[in-house]
Amino acid sequence: MNKKALCIMSGGMDSTLVAYIMHSRGYEIVALHFNYGQRTVTKELEAFRAISSDLDVAKKYEIDLDFFKTIGASALTDHSIDVPRGGIEAGVPITYVPFRNGIFLSIATAIAEKEGCEVIAIGVVEEDSSGYPDCRDAFIQSFQEAANLGTKETTHIRIEMPLVHMQKSQIVQEAHKLNVPLELTWSCYKSEDKACGVCDSCRLRLRGFEQAGQKDPIAYAV
Repeated sequence: MNKKALCIMSGGMDSTLVAYIMHSRGYEIVALHFNYGQRTVTKELEAFRAISSDLDVAKKYEIDLDFFKTIGASALTDHSIDVPRGGIEAGVPITYVPFRNGIFLSIATAIAEKEGCEVIAIGVVEEDSSGYPDCRDAFIQSFQEAANLGTKETTHIRIEMPLVHMQKSQIVQEAHKLNVPLELTWSCYKSEDKACGVCDSCRLRLRGFEQAGQKDPIAYAV
């Protein structure tokens, strides 16, 4: 019986690298993507499907979570709030979606238990992220404990976060080592045609490529 890893995959560079890392470790990948009303929902779903195809994923889940738009409070899900374009913010930015990873991990735990996955893999990055509290190592570790307390005694889930203490430049370098098709990934918070180049996520991505001495293969408007 193959060992399985449930990979939460946004279509972005970080979660894509995590999926390829788990694949390189011999895991059968079960792919999980969330459509939660984000501005670039169509592009992210397209990226997820292309990456899943490249990985030859046999089982994938695409989950719709419309309630995030009802909650609002984030520039990613409330279109009346502008996505910041002035540079990477200090503290928790307006693009933070309240407890998003906690909700994602709860659903992932249910699917992992059903599919018999021993690992949930998530691409959180603590040191070089945009200040999201649900990307912290301590949070993910505490969630793992809760997940195992709330599932069957025969269920033992480990949450892997191989990028959590890496810088974006290191992520770019590791992706190149594993031949990850970064041209299929999407990071922009704002646009679905060409990446805007000025939102927090674009700036972090571009800075990572620059520091790694690599050229980003996707197109930018700026």
